[in-house]
Amino acid sequence: MSGRLVLPGDSAYGVAAQLYNERFDDARPAAIAFCADPVDVQRTLSFARTWGVPLAVRSGGHSYGGYSVGPGVVVGVTAMASVEVTGPAARVGAGTRLVDLYSTLASTGLTVPGGSCPTVGIAGLALGGGIGVLGRKFGLTADNLRSLQMVTPDSRLVTCSPTAHEDLFWASRGGGGGNFGVVTSFEFSVHPVPDVALFTLEWPWAAAPDVLGAWQLWIGQAPTELWSNCQLLSQGAAGPLVKVTGVFCGDAGALDAALAPLVRTAGSPSYRFAGPEAFPKAMLVEAGCEGLTVEQCRLPAQGPAGALERSRFAAKSLVVDEPLPSPAAAAVLAAVEGFQAQAPGLGGAVVFDACGGAIAEVPSAATAFVHRRALAIVQMAVSWSAPAPGPTPAGTAGWLAQLGADLAPHATGAYQNYVDPTLDDWATAYYGANLPRLRRIKRAVDPDDVFRFAQSIPPA
Repeated sequence: MSGRLVLPGDSAYGVAAQLYNERFDDARPAAIAFCADPVDVQRTLSFARTWGVPLAVRSGGHSYGGYSVGPGVVVGVTAMASVEVTGPAARVGAGTRLVDLYSTLASTGLTVPGGSCPTVGIAGLALGGGIGVLGRKFGLTADNLRSLQMVTPDSRLVTCSPTAHEDLFWASRGGGGGNFGVVTSFEFSVHPVPDVALFTLEWPWAAAPDVLGAWQLWIGQAPTELWSNCQLLSQGAAGPLVKVTGVFCGDAGALDAALAPLVRTAGSPSYRFAGPEAFPKAMLVEAGCEGLTVEQCRLPAQGPAGALERSRFAAKSLVVDEPLPSPAAAAVLAAVEGFQAQAPGLGGAVVFDACGGAIAEVPSAATAFVHRRALAIVQMAVSWSAPAPGPTPAGTAGWLAQLGADLAPHATGAYQNYVDPTLDDWATAYYGANLPRLRRIKRAVDPDDVFRFAQSIPPA
């Protein structure tokens, strides 16, 4: 290899084997291959296929199910982290983290829509669709994909585009990471950096029913320049909180006009901020890195100035196409209140992330991402601190399962980038009507099911 191969006896192994979620710190892969180029990937896949060694593919290591590590060889692409702008496109290495993608492109006055978590790798995000704060304006990350290079299970390096390996290109825009091969680079369409304004509105918990109901009606009618989420949070001793935050592509005056219908229906917030922000700083704020530099907005293992910490959490997701009926909305609020009472030392949240806008303008069969009619993606999550690896705290899994069951009758699926090991009929939930085509493509490109994990797409 041109890159590094880290084995269990190496001093770097402990950190090299880690994922972002500390729940999976007990994973012990046989090796971690930090591939420096496509040839390294080809050699690693050839070795694993020859000797029957299981594979796991890792970019940022944020798989909610821990699927980017396994007992065999981890094929890591973080060393392939580069951003190069050529005309209307950017060539991006598959290991590029979002904080570096945004900062590098912004220095040239350009951007690509993506997620908010700064340490997420571009590969996992794009291959599963890629929702984010610019999605209603510019579409999913996958919608902006022009081509990609992938090493297939038989170790061929192929370029996929609308005119070459078209089926594999289609599957790579929403079919999920680690299913069909190892992507080594992407080519994305780029957009001029827009003027942006940020906003945060908070209400006392007593207003939560009105706020949640108003937000769901409002976001469906909001301009495509506006992205928002509605957060229902358990805050321990501080009590539960409801707030609405977001990003607006435009000036502060137009943002005030866009927010007015929400405030009229939900009532006056107890806290309000709405104002313009420089685009690079806005992306750091959305990344949870307000007050930090780009170099600090990473984990210590990712750079000497890294000031972020890894996390320990469990989560579920649902896709909703319409506002929840009153009984279901009441169940969400009751769940947050119950969590607050039963586990005040843990962090519990239900967050509605807006879809629509440019995302909805793409037909559901045009890419592998099927959730085009979604009003919002609902994420339910619990986070906690612990000194050592271990199972989720008592009651956490039950709380998530019950809330998921309460909302399931109103859901049309689940988001494949919030992969959920507890989900029944996960393949239909993630891919819907696109699943049969994905299975046929899997059979064609990976008939031996080399890329296999608990929720990988099965060959037809």
